[in-house]
This record gives sequence, structure tokens and C-alpha cells, in this order.
Amino acid sequence: MRKRIITLVLFCLALPLAACGKSRGESEVKAFAERLGHLDSLSFTANVRAEYEHKTARFVLSYEEDTEGGRVTVQAPELIRGVSAHVSPGSSTLEYDSVVLDTGSLDSFGLSPLSSLPAMLRAIRTGHIDSVWEEDGKRAALFEPDDELRCTVWFGKSDMHPMRAELITDGRVTVYIELSEWTEG
Repeated sequence: MRKRIITLVLFCLALPLAACGKSRGESEVKAFAERLGHLDSLSFTANVRAEYEHKTARFVLSYEEDTEGGRVTVQAPELIRGVSAHVSPGSSTLEYDSVVLDTGSLDSFGLSPLSSLPAMLRAIRTGHIDSVWEEDGKRAALFEPDDELRCTVWFGKSDMHPMRAELITDGRVTVYIELSEWTEG
């Protein structure tokens, strides 16, 4: 009987400690999102896999952002290398520099491979954090910026830089993103 009481007391003492870990992870994700909203510049490279209804398309994209806005540039496939699009601060539309490139919409809301990087950043900056958890030695968070988009991001635990992300629209993962060369300025 005494052993059960001691076990119960230890269990009750451990519950608040488990809750602290979750709130600490969530506070780190919130701090990253806030920092991301105040950066003067940001750049990274992304391997993007877009899942259309009947095909898969792969791109290597670079992203650069400063106070004037962001720029997504295609690095691969080679056929369209150098095509870039500009996104203005506070805007959700991309302006292509004298090139019309229709990669097709991935969903009923108009998400495309080139708009996926600004959509991911918007989700982190403005989205509600639905949940935070640990997975494969990384911290993961689910962001919900609006009713149409959900974005899961996996962060390196030591530096809290995004390592990969998934964009979920129309009830399915439509874009997989692997991030590298994350640089904040």
C-alpha cells in the first residue's frame, strides 16, 4: 500500500514537469516566429516537392528577403533556372519579372510551388500555433494562419532554424520543403 502511495505522489509531481517541457517548446517557437517578423533580411535555399493530383514536380528555389520584400528564384529545373518572382511586404501575390510561368495550382486556393515559400513564412509569422512536439530529435510545430492553410515546420533544436516544412491544403499535404543555408541578417 505504501509503495502505491509513493508511486502516486511521484506521478503527481512529474506531471507539472512534463507540462513545463511543452510550454518551453511552444515559447521557443513563438520567440522564433516573433524574431522572424522583425528581421531586416533573410535568405535560404529550398528543395520543393509539389504534389499535384496526378503528378509530382520538384524544384530547387532560393529565397531572399529584405525590407523591400521577398524574391523567389528558380535554381532547378535547368529549363527555367533564373526565373524569379517578387512578393511585396503585406502581399500574398507574386509578381513575375517579365515572364509568365504557370506551374499550375496545387489546390483550390491557388497555392503553387513558387508561392509555397512565402506561404510558409506567412504561416510562421502570423499563424496560430496549434501544437508543438518533439520528433526525430527536432522540435515540430503546426501553424494555422487561416482556414485554407496548415503548415508543419520542423526546427533544429539547437538553433531553432527551420529544417523542413509541409504545407497542407484541401486536407492533404501539397508541398514538401527541405530547407538549407538559412541565414538571418
